[in-house]
Amino acid sequence: MDLMDINSDELYFDQALPESVEDLIRRASEAYSEPEAEQMLMQAYRILPDHLSVHVALYRYYYYKHRLPEALTIAEITIEASARKLGFIKCWREATLDGLKADESNMAMVRYYLLALKGAGFICLRLGRHSEGILRLQKVLEMDAQDRLGAGAILEVIKHDQQED
Repeated sequence: MDLMDINSDELYFDQALPESVEDLIRRASEAYSEPEAEQMLMQAYRILPDHLSVHVALYRYYYYKHRLPEALTIAEITIEASARKLGFIKCWREATLDGLKADESNMAMVRYYLLALKGAGFICLRLGRHSEGILRLQKVLEMDAQDRLGAGAILEVIKHDQQED
């Protein structure tokens, strides 16, 4: 099973958004440098709190504004929402490909889940919460043995840095 095999799956951004929410996200991107951009994204979130496109918009906003604690919160919300879509309601620490019901029919959602977990791990590292970040990245690598998503490469950099110290 290849995590990059997503040809037949619907991707998160293929899921329709109501025009009002799509408009809020578009206007927020146009007003990115203004305070009302966050307000528009939060309004979109209040309307559709489980829509993955809304999560991505919020995550990117906070991440690129260097508001990492908020970006981490959204990443964790995204992990939980995508896990529910996969029929998995346990903590990410207990996730397995079998538990996520990973097969060719939902590989895009599994990949999305793992990318959210990788993002959360990377943000933990940036926040100085190294053990939390490493655990998340190790979980991604455990389920992505071919390291198609690059968690192993990040872990190698950490290992190399620790050896130099």
